Amino acid sequence: MTDALMPAAFLGHGSPLNALDQNGYTEAWRAFGASVPRPRAILAISAHWYINASAVTAMTNPKTIHDFYGFPDALFAVQYPAPGDPAVAAEVAELARPTWIGLDHDSWGIDHGTWSVLVHAFPDADIPVLQLSINAEKSFDYHFELGAKLAPLRARGILILGSGNVVHNLGRVDWDQPEGGFDWARRFDEAAKGCMTSAPADVMTLQDHADFHDAVPTSEHFIPLLYLAGLADAAGSTADVLTDGYAYGALSMTAYTLGAAGISEAPANAVAAPLPSPEVVPTDDTNA
Repeated sequence: MTDALMPAAFLGHGSPLNALDQNGYTEAWRAFGASVPRPRAILAISAHWYINASAVTAMTNPKTIHDFYGFPDALFAVQYPAPGDPAVAAEVAELARPTWIGLDHDSWGIDHGTWSVLVHAFPDADIPVLQLSINAEKSFDYHFELGAKLAPLRARGILILGSGNVVHNLGRVDWDQPEGGFDWARRFDEAAKGCMTSAPADVMTLQDHADFHDAVPTSEHFIPLLYLAGLADAAGSTADVLTDGYAYGALSMTAYTLGAAGISEAPANAVAAPLPSPEVVPTDDTNA
């Protein structure tokens, strides 16, 4: 245990190609990683481990998962060989009680929602990485409250990282707006920003926002934000904007930090890595 709390973050990850790119967003992720004390481990909540169960990876050597299609070979060649840490996985499960968190010893690993940001934030891949699944059967309240339950991990040197997008609607992508956002996307993203920077628990009220169903047609990219909101609420604190901007009209790239003083905000509307061509982009939420 330590008197200092490890910072936490939510990063808008956008296209998997951000793993290979250098832009304002990836530079902000790099600055965040460079600014924090060396974590004992990283616990990631990625939009891309969305299953009908609550689980945490508990293997010693998690595999790098390339859970997408239609992207260049160079992206499939990326490996993020960080170790796991079964002892930390057990701590996660214990803290969550009476909520049950299963220990996953062999089915998952490190998916692109996690490694596409960690290759910039922690490029040496020498810090243990665990993933906490998003239980698709549970309510927003469940995820917010689980985030708050995990708050003691920060005092144990664990960096908690949500990875998703506040606004994520691949069915509404506009190829003529590579750096733009529709009005509804901007309204919702700004409403989320108001909550996170003033009263994080109010993020729960966004379900009633007029633009919620356009911005969050499916919930897996939004839910990781609830974990940071829960952590902030447990600390009696608010989040800071690390960077913001939009991509292809229907994605917001906003990122938040908690307890990470001294990071300069990256330029707004930095250019994100492109999505693949329209012929291979699906209208579900599996690829970006």
